[in-house]
Amino acid sequence: MFKRVFLQVSVGVAFAAASLTAHAADITGAGASFPYPIYAKWADQYNKETGNRINYQSIGSGGGQQQIIAKTVDFGASDDPMKADALEKNNLFQFPAIVGGTVPVINIAGIKPGELKFSGPVLADIFLGKITKWDDPAIKAMNPDVKLPSASIIVVHRSDGSGTTFGWTNYLSKVSPAWKEQVGEGKAVKWPTGQGGKGNEGVAAYVRQLKNSIGYVEYAYAKQNNLSWTQLKNKDGKFVQPTQSAFAAAAANADWKSAPGMGVVLTEEPGAESWPVTSASFILVHKKQDKPENGKATLAFFDWAFKKGGKMAEELDYVPMPANVTSQIAEAWKTEIKAADGSAIWK
Repeated sequence: MFKRVFLQVSVGVAFAAASLTAHAADITGAGASFPYPIYAKWADQYNKETGNRINYQSIGSGGGQQQIIAKTVDFGASDDPMKADALEKNNLFQFPAIVGGTVPVINIAGIKPGELKFSGPVLADIFLGKITKWDDPAIKAMNPDVKLPSASIIVVHRSDGSGTTFGWTNYLSKVSPAWKEQVGEGKAVKWPTGQGGKGNEGVAAYVRQLKNSIGYVEYAYAKQNNLSWTQLKNKDGKFVQPTQSAFAAAAANADWKSAPGMGVVLTEEPGAESWPVTSASFILVHKKQDKPENGKATLAFFDWAFKKGGKMAEELDYVPMPANVTSQIAEAWKTEIKAADGSAIWK
């Protein structure tokens, strides 16, 4: 049984900068469950190297946005990039921290990870409740050599406000006119069928427990829970496996400057090797820092992660942000994020 684990830590970081009083600071963050495995790994290694600790709670992207707006955490995390008007209204700065992939996961006896194939329209019809049996002709047509049971499909989706759901429903809206018209996209939608699990953790646990089920989770959760993921047909018409290289292919041509707060959506990107449900996960911090020492400690953690966390990200099949992008982010920190007196907290 997969156990939901929170990285419970409180940090003391001292600063010598003249504008800041050197004292211990508890650094807290909350939000998306999509990047939780890598944030937990980064925080553990960061603690070992520096003695500083980060408390990040995996509560879903909706909760992360709400908590940073309410100023109950030092940073929020969301896989659903906040739009320009919301960033401006709440005086927030947004930047991408990691790229990964969402995968369909199934629990069908005898079917191995990566063996079953899906197209986007067939997935949409399953989540619309139009395809209800595993041996439906539309599924069998793509999988003539796979033994499929004549069993009802149990659909599992997120019950909480979720950036993973935003990416999933954004993808389904791009590949299925029926999905776009009847359900649409968002962190939370009115699901036509199925049952909900809280967080990537909850969906993974349900799919693992329920025979003949299907859900969607971040790839690391599929691997950690020994779930069978599937292949997907991408925009170029190629069936691809979810891999770090496939996520990287989807992100390769991203124009991070094209969207406010670098809020680029990476679903259904072109390319023969591209995984179609790829997405970035974003960090949100206040431009005006009421606790500048906490703000600086937060940026110090992500600066370390950008410089030293790439290999750890790849080990969990995430895609680290390219160096040219992280340098742009660090430069923006210098001018966009300030203490209450207007002084820069990152130099």
